[in-house]
Amino acid sequence: MTRKLFWEDPYRTSLGTTVSAVRGDEVRLESTIFFAFSGGQESDAGTIGGIPVAEARKDGLDIVYRLAQEHRLSQGDSVDVLIDWPRRYGLMRHHFAAEMVLQLVYRRMPGIVRIGAHVSAEKARIDFACDQSLSGIDSELEQQANVLVQADRPIVAGFSDEPNQRRYWRVDGFAEMACGGTHPRSTGEVGMVRVKRRNPGKGRERLEISAF
Repeated sequence: MTRKLFWEDPYRTSLGTTVSAVRGDEVRLESTIFFAFSGGQESDAGTIGGIPVAEARKDGLDIVYRLAQEHRLSQGDSVDVLIDWPRRYGLMRHHFAAEMVLQLVYRRMPGIVRIGAHVSAEKARIDFACDQSLSGIDSELEQQANVLVQADRPIVAGFSDEPNQRRYWRVDGFAEMACGGTHPRSTGEVGMVRVKRRNPGKGRERLEISAF
C-alpha cells in the first residue's frame, strides 16, 4: 500500500521513491506526495519520473497513477515525484476556506444537508439540499470566516482510524471534522475569504468560495 506523505507534510513538493507495480499505463508507488481526487478536492498536478501524470485516482486505500502509454517504467524503478506547488497551495487554501464556511453553515442552519462539493486551486463550491435562499446569509458567513482567518488559529490534522486511513482536522474553539484532504497549518494561511450564493436549481443552493 502506498505511504501517503502528503498527510505527513503537505508542503513537500518533491520525493524520491520506488515504483511498486506497473500495469499498462498505470503505476503505483511505494510512497507518494501526489494527492488523488477525493472528497471533492481535485488531484495534484505534476510528474513521476519526469512523465506528466494524466490521472491520479484512489483504489481502495491505494492510489493509482495513469501516465502516457510509452512511459517505460518498471516495478522496482527509482523515480522522482514532483508536484506543482502553486496549484497544491491553492487547493489547500480553498479546501479549508470551504470547510470553514461549511461548518459556519451547519451552525447557522442545523439540519441542512450538503449534497456536493468541489475544490479547485482557484475556487470552491458547496451544494446544499435547501428550499430556503442563502442569499441573506452569504455576507454573514464571509464575515465570520474572515474573523477566523484573522485569528490565525492552528489547524491540527491527524488519524481518527489509522488502519482504515480515516482522517480529521480540528481548530480548537471552532470545529472538528472528518476529512482526508490537504490543509494549511493555520487559518491565517487561507487568506481573505469571499462567499457568494448561487441557485443551481429548484431545491438546491450553492455557495461559491474564493480566497485571496
